[in-house]
Amino acid sequence: MLKYFDTPIDEISEKILIEKGVRLFVKREDKNHHEVSGNKWWKLKYNLEEAKRLGHSTVLTFGGAFSNHIYATSAATCETGIKSIGVIRGERTSPLNETLVFAEKKGMDLHFVSRDEYRRKTEPDFVEQLKKKLGDFYLIPEGGTNSLAVKGCAEFAREKLTEFDFQYLCLPVATGGTMAGIITGLAGRSTVIGFSVLKKGNFLEQEVRRLATQSAGRDFSNWRIETDYHFGGYAKKTRELDIFMLRMAEEQNLPLDFVYSGKLVAGVFDLISKNHFPIGSRILMLHTGGLRN
Repeated sequence: MLKYFDTPIDEISEKILIEKGVRLFVKREDKNHHEVSGNKWWKLKYNLEEAKRLGHSTVLTFGGAFSNHIYATSAATCETGIKSIGVIRGERTSPLNETLVFAEKKGMDLHFVSRDEYRRKTEPDFVEQLKKKLGDFYLIPEGGTNSLAVKGCAEFAREKLTEFDFQYLCLPVATGGTMAGIITGLAGRSTVIGFSVLKKGNFLEQEVRRLATQSAGRDFSNWRIETDYHFGGYAKKTRELDIFMLRMAEEQNLPLDFVYSGKLVAGVFDLISKNHFPIGSRILMLHTGGLRN
């Protein structure tokens, strides 16, 4: 079982919040583990338990060379005594970047494939080829999103969020698993707003609905996804975003990463400035981790 540390809910104080008559809070889930932080902890929890239950000694997953998922999975499997294989998109380069150096130090066996091969990661034939080459394994998808990840995130929402009073829950979205779990766990309470970190992220609405409905056995209507705050696309940023994150770190003691949480917080502040939230609203943002020690 992964170690877990309870995390605070901090209130942000800014002049614009007073002007607009809203209160803004952040659930600092980036503090739940020093290496497997944020939503990664909850997405991996039941997957690792299932791997052990099925008798697997090895977990295999996919990711890019700078993947937070690869980073977190290598740390989680190391802590729980499971071997791991990371199938990495692209050719091996020397020296390895910090993410991949960390993964190898945690015992992850890195297996590099071409971008064309990587596109086949969900094809059963390709997975069977990997098993023949690398041995038997328990498969965790790229980004960690599957039904067990949604289950973990739903548990987080029920156990860690439902006792706090808020009307809006805001979080970043990339694969949809965390948001689907939050929607399921809150079970119709409050409005859930996802902020796509992907360019052209409109497809995420269909994916989140599929995952949430599959998990809960019913459809929910109290959510939506904002697609205008990707700042250039996945793992991309702008000078405007850099300046904003620096201000948050200096003035609010709120460290953010440019892939996920930075885009979320910048998007929420922009919506507040545009009077999107009614006066008296209590808005809770979910910091999903992604920071590196």
